[in-house]
Amino acid sequence: MAILIAIGSLIASHYLIRDLEAEERDRVAIWSEAMRSLNTANENTDLSLVIRVLNGNHITPVIVLDKEGDVLTFRNLEHKMRAGMDTVAYVSRLASSYRASGKEIRIDTPTEYAPDDYIVVCYDESIMLRRLAVYPYIQLGVVCLFVLISIFALFATTRAEQNKVWVGLSKETAHQLGTPISSLTAWSEVLKEAYPDDPLIPELEKDVKRLERIAERFSKIGSVPEPKQEDILEVLERVVAYMDKRTSKKVQMTTHFPDAPVKVSIVASLFEWVAENLCKNAVDAMGGSGKIDVFVDETDKEVVVEITDTGKGIPRSDFHSVFKPGFTTKERGWGLGLSLAKRIVEEYHHGKIYVKDSVVGVGTTFRIELPKKG
Repeated sequence: MAILIAIGSLIASHYLIRDLEAEERDRVAIWSEAMRSLNTANENTDLSLVIRVLNGNHITPVIVLDKEGDVLTFRNLEHKMRAGMDTVAYVSRLASSYRASGKEIRIDTPTEYAPDDYIVVCYDESIMLRRLAVYPYIQLGVVCLFVLISIFALFATTRAEQNKVWVGLSKETAHQLGTPISSLTAWSEVLKEAYPDDPLIPELEKDVKRLERIAERFSKIGSVPEPKQEDILEVLERVVAYMDKRTSKKVQMTTHFPDAPVKVSIVASLFEWVAENLCKNAVDAMGGSGKIDVFVDETDKEVVVEITDTGKGIPRSDFHSVFKPGFTTKERGWGLGLSLAKRIVEEYHHGKIYVKDSVVGVGTTFRIELPKKG
């Protein structure tokens, strides 16, 4: 609607300016007639009205030329003059440009000694008319800017509402998980007392601990968790150990870590989620058979984590789309994992996550860059 209003205003301004141009030409014609009356006047002519008409032009630039094209007089050109310039030569050039654009009126001024004498009145658009001609475009630009700001505000509001939904859903999930986790913890203690030598109970406790970590992750979404200095190698070792036990033996997971600990400021439970998500996506992309390599490197300013798989790959056109909510290539996927991973890395760790490289049918490498000072 704003664009339609602006276009309508532009059209209306066009017709208004066209009418004003015609009116200005009529005023110049009247002024030219006054010049003719002045040039053909004798001692009996009353020049009071003529002088009033000539002096009444305060806005329209005019230049009067004689029959040979020499400048006789000019008016309202002061705003175009500069100190030190050759006034006569400059005014002559202006007159030539006005005549070339058809802005001239010929006035016959015959006299007894020169019956075919005439003058040429050259004119230009007034400053006011020029400003009116430019104003609609300024108005259109302002309206377009307003539209862009409105669209940006709409997207920002929509994004904020979506974030509130995800945060609410995450916290409600954590809340709902709390009761069964507490119950499972209690039952594991009961079973431990009843069957102290059962080898399955430690595995049950590990799964309960994992559920607690998952609930903790969901509860931290939307809040501002405090990052701590952690050895990222230990965090990734836990992820690899967990994935190694729960994936096919056909999936080979290999770590390429430095010998010394790599300390970086992270929220361990959330970063573990990110690495886990990338590894799960890699397993899905390989169809349960292939190789996953986890690389860690560090520089003076950042810690780099790369997870490479030998899966089906990602087309280059989808490198950015994979991080958008809802984007998925799985039949039963929600398309939220990489979106949440990107949010965790960028908002909570002030880092970067992106597809470093991918070849369809060969594999994909995701890269995470974490600053050493968060």
